Amino acid sequence: MLTTIEQDLSQLFGQAFEANDLSFDFGATVRCTRPELGDFQCNGAMAAAKQGAGNPFVTAEKVAASLADNDLIKNIEVVRPGFINIFVNEDYLSKKLSRFSEDTSFGAAEDLSKTKVMIDFGGPNVAKSMHVGHLRTAIIGDSLQRIFRFKGYDVVSDAHLGDWGTQMGMLIEGLKKRQPDLPYFDKDFTGPYPEESPVTIQDLETIYPEESGLCKTDDEAAEKARKATLELQNGREGYIALWKHFVAVSIATLKRDYGELGVSFDLWKGESDADPFIPVILKELEEKNISVKDQGALIVPIVDDEGEKIMPPLILRKSDGAVMYGTTDLATLYERVYEDNADIVLYVVDGRQQQHFKQVFAAADLMEMNKRTTYEHTYFGTVNGKDGKPFKTRTGGVMKLHDLIQMAKEEARKKLAASNFGTDFDDEEKEEIAHKVAISTLKFADLRNYRIKDYIFDLEKFSEFEGKTGPYLLMQVARIKSILRKAGEVNAVPGTLQATSDNERALTFKLLEFVTALDKTIDKRAPHFLCEHLYNLAQEFSSFYQKQHILKEADEAKRASLLKLSSICLNQLEVGLELLGIETLERM
Repeated sequence: MLTTIEQDLSQLFGQAFEANDLSFDFGATVRCTRPELGDFQCNGAMAAAKQGAGNPFVTAEKVAASLADNDLIKNIEVVRPGFINIFVNEDYLSKKLSRFSEDTSFGAAEDLSKTKVMIDFGGPNVAKSMHVGHLRTAIIGDSLQRIFRFKGYDVVSDAHLGDWGTQMGMLIEGLKKRQPDLPYFDKDFTGPYPEESPVTIQDLETIYPEESGLCKTDDEAAEKARKATLELQNGREGYIALWKHFVAVSIATLKRDYGELGVSFDLWKGESDADPFIPVILKELEEKNISVKDQGALIVPIVDDEGEKIMPPLILRKSDGAVMYGTTDLATLYERVYEDNADIVLYVVDGRQQQHFKQVFAAADLMEMNKRTTYEHTYFGTVNGKDGKPFKTRTGGVMKLHDLIQMAKEEARKKLAASNFGTDFDDEEKEEIAHKVAISTLKFADLRNYRIKDYIFDLEKFSEFEGKTGPYLLMQVARIKSILRKAGEVNAVPGTLQATSDNERALTFKLLEFVTALDKTIDKRAPHFLCEHLYNLAQEFSSFYQKQHILKEADEAKRASLLKLSSICLNQLEVGLELLGIETLERM
């Protein structure tokens, strides 16, 4: 297994502390935040002093002296009161990068296939096109599934459709009014039912808001919708056939929108898939005396060890017998724990659902699901307009995700035209570039923020080719590809990395920080760590390129080394952007 420089140095310094009759753990080294003082730093001597080891400066000097002739180290400086600053050897640094670059994961992947991670993200509802509120769950969830899979975990992602609630009854009743002669409404019809759907997604998007609004003001309509939902859930054949049509036309539209974002799922399950597990969990909750009756409703009280209420109870079933959203989520979690055998379940869902998941997880803990599985609400903030409120259309309506993507494409076309990129490309390639620039704009603008924070959506700013943006990273990738193409035209090819100059050291160190950035992303379930690394890497390459005249370098071995360093940088940028779900370009 490949080891990082921090691991190599920590091992080395740990042994040096042990040789001085001190704990190995005092040898831990970290990257120095001030490059002029050192590449890495060990502060163990001061920690040892706190445990009675004596003067930290004396201890640090002893440790440093014992490592003075080590091949890994170029120089060691001890600074009062006991800091050990370390400069690594250039030859060691080049060889370390060479080994990491030969590995397809840059040393980040491990054999974690025995750990199954299920990621629930998406959550779109049947009969509705996706809107801007689905943007973050799709982008963050997809990035996390890519990163966990890259790291070596067994990953399964699930769209988890909203397909089993009262809205189904509303759709059934709404369609019955419009087409009452359809066979789905005839209880005596013996089938088979039509294979072609009687409705389109446009029909459903018209019916649902009309029926939803009616049910809020008309008790009779609400009762009919509730009854239709109950009949559906009890297995009425015509309603089941109709429901399958609703789901199928909805998924087709969802796949279009997710496809434009480059997002895919392993499973397209919905709330309906958890329905068989609801009786199972209700029985277990009752048998374990976890659930109680309260004013006709069935609830799970959430209390502390003293019996004091911590939060509102989880309502399992209302007094009228209706099963609640929390019950469905608890049943879904039960399925993932005991049927899917998941080790970790991540719910990439809006932060406004925190209370809901706390209630569901509290009930799951009482059922002892946490003995087998870790489950987390990997929540995120909202996408806001410049007014600081949730992002809307200019007319104040909820913006469809498809429309937002088209807006981003149009802005990309404007920016590309203004920048004179690809003026000699054909229309097909220009459109491909505009699409990739648009998607990079949306994704990087989202992922660069710590996921729990809200952010202001500014399409014009996010689509710039300068600054911390997706288009900037695409441009840097295209620039490196252009350099390597021009080198190939004069038969200059990447070769063996040589001992690095100061200019190359900074880029080399940045490349070797990939593993740390990825591990932080996994640990915090936060892709902004990877975004930050890729942006800093692109900037570091830009600085490197401005100082190094690669193609004009007279020394062939030196030029081959510079080209090799450039190709490693290109590879890491492309791998990293792919983990964010961002496709790169061959040229711009």
